[in-house]
Amino acid sequence: MSPDHNFLFASLDSKPPPTTRKVHIRRLYDVLELCIQRNDFVRAKRAWTILIRCKEFRWEEHWTTGLYILNEGGASTDNIPRRIEYLRAMMLRDIDKETMLKELILLLILSGQYQKALDELELYLPSFPYQDNPVLHIYAGLLSLQLAQSKDGSQVLDSSLIRGAQSHLNQAQSIDPSNTITQAFLQKINTLQKRTDENGTIDSEDETMQVDDSTPKRKRIRKT
Repeated sequence: MSPDHNFLFASLDSKPPPTTRKVHIRRLYDVLELCIQRNDFVRAKRAWTILIRCKEFRWEEHWTTGLYILNEGGASTDNIPRRIEYLRAMMLRDIDKETMLKELILLLILSGQYQKALDELELYLPSFPYQDNPVLHIYAGLLSLQLAQSKDGSQVLDSSLIRGAQSHLNQAQSIDPSNTITQAFLQKINTLQKRTDENGTIDSEDETMQVDDSTPKRKRIRKT
């Protein structure tokens, strides 16, 4: 076997492959990347399926590639359930869990599952290292703010969710004081509260009695 091999992509092991098998794996990885760049996702899926079965290929480290292939490089919402399922499975492997959680929350938001997104954040945010991530606190704050506003378009707010939004945004600001997004939404909350002072607020218990949602709201305990 010739020791000289030219590969197009260097994302895998940069050392020269010592065996014919590893040469084939490197070639297949080149095929995968080329297919992705050419938007040929049919062949990309085939190459990915073969690669993840090779023990030499650390596919967990390339989870973003798998997610990209599932989405076929676009921004379609048609296959969001498959991507959510993929991310939940990947998060069990303790690799890049913070980044995966951000992706999961964004997908839940895109599909309009705001309460599920907030529940997911509340599951992880009390523990390290998620509690020190300002972006996750911003997501939780904005989701709480969204859910706090009445669906009928009135100015009545859920006071419990508003307090939760303030708490998360304040936490994000304490971690990253320079974040202008946090400051802007804290001001937004103050403005909303002033507008509803005369109209009054509703407590979360009253809110759950009015909302057509048979699933009780409860916090989950994350398994360690």
